[in-house]
Amino acid sequence: MTHCILLNADYTFLNVVHWKRAICLLAKGKVEVIKDSAKTIKSSSGVEFKIPAVMRLIKLIRTIYRTGVAFCKKNVLIRDGFRCAYCGSQKYRLTIDHIIPKSKGGKSDFDNCVAACKPCNTKKGGRLPSEASMFLKLRPHQPTISEFLRLKLQKLGINDLLRDLGVY
Repeated sequence: MTHCILLNADYTFLNVVHWKRAICLLAKGKVEVIKDSAKTIKSSSGVEFKIPAVMRLIKLIRTIYRTGVAFCKKNVLIRDGFRCAYCGSQKYRLTIDHIIPKSKGGKSDFDNCVAACKPCNTKKGGRLPSEASMFLKLRPHQPTISEFLRLKLQKLGINDLLRDLGVY
C-alpha cells in the first residue's frame, strides 16, 4: 500500500496521502498513527520505519465541503464508470454527449450529459436519442461528493480497511 488514510482529529475521513507525505507528517509531530501497515522502509542510517496505514491529525481542521461536484468531462466519465451510456463499451475513446443537443436548447450539466463512444456519438449526431433510435443504459444524475470519495477509495483498494476501523 503506497497510500495512507488521513483522518481529522474527530476521526472523520479527510484524504488519502502518499506514504512519503505520511512520514513527513509523522516526523513533524502533526499526526498520530492509529494503524500500521505491514510494509517497512529503512533510512540511510539503517533505522527501520513502519509505514502507517491510518493516521489521525492531532489538531482539528475545519472542513467546508462544496455542495456538489464540479461539472467537467473527467467527472462525467468517472460518474458513468468509463463506459458508453448507449452501448456500454469501453474499447473506444469516450466523449461527452448532450442528450438534448445544444442546438435544441440542451445545457451542459450532469443531468444532460453522458459518456459516449465516438461511433455512438457520431450516430446520434445533433438529434435526440429517440430520433436516432438509441436508448440510454444509465440515467444521468448529479453526483455527490461522498459518491466520488467512495469511488476513489474503491479504486485505491482501502474501502475494507476503513470499514474495519468503523470510519466508513
